[in-house]
Amino acid sequence: MNRAAITEFWVEFRESRIGLLGAGLTLGCLLAALGAPLLSPQNPYDLTQLALQNSHVPPTLFQRWAYEPFILGSDGQGRCMLSAILYGMQISLLVGVVSTALAAVTGTGLGLVAGYVGGRTDALIMRLADIQLSFPSTFLAIALVAGLGPSIGNLIIVLALTGWVEYARVVRSQVLSLKEQELVDAARALGASERRVLVRHILPQTLTPIIVLATIQSARFMLQEAGLSFLGLGVPPQHPSWGGMLNEAQKSIFETWLPALFPGLALSGTVLSLNLFGDWLAEMLDPRVRKQL
Repeated sequence: MNRAAITEFWVEFRESRIGLLGAGLTLGCLLAALGAPLLSPQNPYDLTQLALQNSHVPPTLFQRWAYEPFILGSDGQGRCMLSAILYGMQISLLVGVVSTALAAVTGTGLGLVAGYVGGRTDALIMRLADIQLSFPSTFLAIALVAGLGPSIGNLIIVLALTGWVEYARVVRSQVLSLKEQELVDAARALGASERRVLVRHILPQTLTPIIVLATIQSARFMLQEAGLSFLGLGVPPQHPSWGGMLNEAQKSIFETWLPALFPGLALSGTVLSLNLFGDWLAEMLDPRVRKQL
């Protein structure tokens, strides 16, 4: 990507309302998650701050700081909703980003090997991908988490195992065409090793679809994390999570619906911001739209 292309990319970004909105919301979510200890009125991990007499306190902005400022109200355990949502955002982003990174690294590596080596290696990797695609990803994740047990580490591993296939198939299709380019033939003629050809000449040209796919997949993983936590198979109960908060809120949904509203809005807003940003990246980085990138 040359300097002129970067300048035009930046100009297009500033003029794109969808890109600015998605990037702004995503940045806001990251800052809120990182600043949760400073922004939260209460530490949801401190059990001494929980009091049943504070359960289902309605939202208020006018309580004195001498008492717990339940700005968004409290849940059935007397836990501040705002604090739980902010700390739950940390969990959701952690699971989404780390599992996406693991899936991208695994799938990209297997896709590079399958497309470049070909033959039986390509057939074996692609058949494994086809077998995994024959199972719905959500049901496969439920089965794996149920077998391994609910924990943040197991959840990240399971999501990564269910998400590598997309990267492998995309990267393989890119490598099949890239390895026939004159640039690759010239590198071989100059004595470059196969590993150097893959890492220095082929891999950089596959990064665009990988980045776009990772942005969109991280949003999907956050939804899957919330769904598994809602079923009691994701984040353990001692950690605040949006799915766990929604599961708890459903028990008192006919008494008060506010405990279900705010976690749902937080989850929907975060996923929407990532999808908007990912869609904009896909449009801007598509070679048919920006051939000079």
